[in-house]
Amino acid sequence: MSDVENELVFVPLGGLGEIGMNFALYGFGPRTRRKWIAVDCGLAFAGPEYLGIDLILPNPAFIERLRDDLVAVIITHAHEDHIGALPDLWPRLRCPIYATRFAASLLETKRLAEPGAPEVPILTVDQGEVLRLDPFTIEFIAMAHSIPESCALAIRTPVGTLIHSGDWKIDGEPGLGRKTDAQRLTELGDEGILALVSDSTNILRDGVSPSEGDVARTLHEIIGTAQGRVVVTTFASNVARIRAVAEAAMAAHRNVVMVGRAMERVVGIARDLGYLDGVPLFLSMDAYPHLPREKVVILATGSQGESRAAIARIAEGEHQVVNLHPGDCVIFSSRTIPGNEREVGRIINQFIRAGVEVITDRNALVHASGHPRRGEVEQLYQWVRPKIAVPAHGEDIHLAEHARFALEQGAEQVVRARNGDIVILAPGQPAIIGEAPSGRLLKDGNSLIKADDDALRDRQKLAFSGIVTIGMAITAKGELAGVPDVVIAGMPNRTQDGTSIDVVVDEALFQTFDHLPRQKRRDADLVSSSIEKAVRNAVAGAWGKKPAVHVLVIEV
Repeated sequence: MSDVENELVFVPLGGLGEIGMNFALYGFGPRTRRKWIAVDCGLAFAGPEYLGIDLILPNPAFIERLRDDLVAVIITHAHEDHIGALPDLWPRLRCPIYATRFAASLLETKRLAEPGAPEVPILTVDQGEVLRLDPFTIEFIAMAHSIPESCALAIRTPVGTLIHSGDWKIDGEPGLGRKTDAQRLTELGDEGILALVSDSTNILRDGVSPSEGDVARTLHEIIGTAQGRVVVTTFASNVARIRAVAEAAMAAHRNVVMVGRAMERVVGIARDLGYLDGVPLFLSMDAYPHLPREKVVILATGSQGESRAAIARIAEGEHQVVNLHPGDCVIFSSRTIPGNEREVGRIINQFIRAGVEVITDRNALVHASGHPRRGEVEQLYQWVRPKIAVPAHGEDIHLAEHARFALEQGAEQVVRARNGDIVILAPGQPAIIGEAPSGRLLKDGNSLIKADDDALRDRQKLAFSGIVTIGMAITAKGELAGVPDVVIAGMPNRTQDGTSIDVVVDEALFQTFDHLPRQKRRDADLVSSSIEKAVRNAVAGAWGKKPAVHVLVIEV
C-alpha cells in the first residue's frame, strides 16, 4: 500500500483485554502524516499485585510522540475508567477535550481538587451534536448508561463511517436522561457503517439487562416497608440510582443523609444541571443524630469495599457519626467488580454479625448493569449492520465471545485486537498491520512510574520477608565507634525454636565485624557488604526467609 494513500486506523492503548483504562486512538491520512483523535482516557484501580499503588493509567507514549497531529480527546461519558487518567496524562497530550456538560463538570471538579493541576481546555457538546474536526466529523449519539449523558460516537471519514459505542445499554426507563437513540442508530445503519467498535462487558449473559425503572420500584418497596434506618451504598456516579433512592425516601417520609465526598461532588453537579430537580436537598451528617431511626435513609459511598470509604467505616463501627443497630438495613445497590469480592464480603459479614439486614443483588433487584447483554448487543447489530466488528471493553473471554457473536449477527469481518495493535479499517481488508508502544503507568503518590519499576519489586520483597536496617560508625583505626543501631521491621520477634531475631542479627553483625582483618575494617563498603550478606544468611537459616538488609557504615 502506498505511503501517500489515506488510511483509517484504530489503535487501542487501553480497554481491550481488560475492563477499565479505556483509551482508543483513531487515525486518518497517509501513513506518515496521519491526524488523530483519542476517545476517552480512563484509569483502572490497582489490585494487591501492585503494593502501594491505587491507580493504573494507560501509557500514552505512542501518541505523545505524535501529539502535534492529535486533534482532540473525545469523551463518551464521565466514568473514571473513561476520564480518570486525563488530569495526569493531559500535560503529555496538550490538545482540546470535548465532553458533554456532565462529564466536563466532573472533570473540572476533579482538576480543582488536585493542587497545582494544569488548566485543561474542556469544550462542551450536547448529545446529538455534530463536531467537525478535520479530517473527522463526529456525531454524539445518546445512549442509556449508568451515568448521565453517555454517548456513542459516529466518526465519519472520507473512507467510511465507524461507530464507537462507548458504554451503553437499552433501557426503556433509564431513570433520567435520554434513552438509547435507536432511530439515529438505524438511520446511520441505513447510510452504511464501515465498522463498529463496541462494548463486550456483558456479552456472556443472555437476554437483556434489567431497567433502572425496575430497580427504582424495588428500592421504593424496600425503603417503604423498612422499620429501622436504611443505608444504600451505590456508585457515586449513578445519578439515576441516587434519584431513585431520594424519591423512595420522599414517599416513605424519610430524610436523605449523604455520606461520602465523592457522592457529594457528583450530587452537586447533578443539581446544577437539573438532574435532581424536584428532589429535596440532602441533609449533612450533622443532622443524622437528631433524626428518628424510621425517618432516615443514608446514601453512602464505598460499594466496592474501599477501606477508607463511608460504608466500610460504618460496618467497622468507626464512623464519626453514623452507627447502625439490629433491625437496621443496608442495601448494596451495585455490582461487585471482579477482584473486590473479598473486601465487599468482609463488610457484609460485619453487618450481619451486628444484626443488620443486608440486601444485595443476589436476593433482590436492587441493581441493574449499565452494560448490554446479548439480546441488546444483537439489537445494536440489527440497527447498525456494520461490515467490520471490533470487540472492545472486555477481557479476553469477552472479546472472543463477542467476535463469534458478531459473525452470527452478520458482520462480514471481525478484528480481534488487543492493546497496542495498529488496525487498518480502510481501504482494503481490515487487518492488524503493526504494533504501537502500550502498557501501563502506575500512580505512585503524585508520581507516574512504569509497571516494571524497581520500587515495586522492592516492595514485593519487603512485604514477603521484611527488612533489617543497620547503622554503624567505625574509626580510622577500624574499630567500632559506639553501639550499632539496628531496626527490624516486618519480621517475627522469635524463630520457631524461640531464639530472638534481635539476637540472630546481633550475633551475625558482631561476629562478622570481629573476624574482618583490621585493615579491611577501614573499608566502609567492604564492611557494609560483608555484614549485609552475613545477616541475611543468618536470618534465613534461623527463620527460613531472606530479609532485605541495608547497612550504612560511616567513618568517624
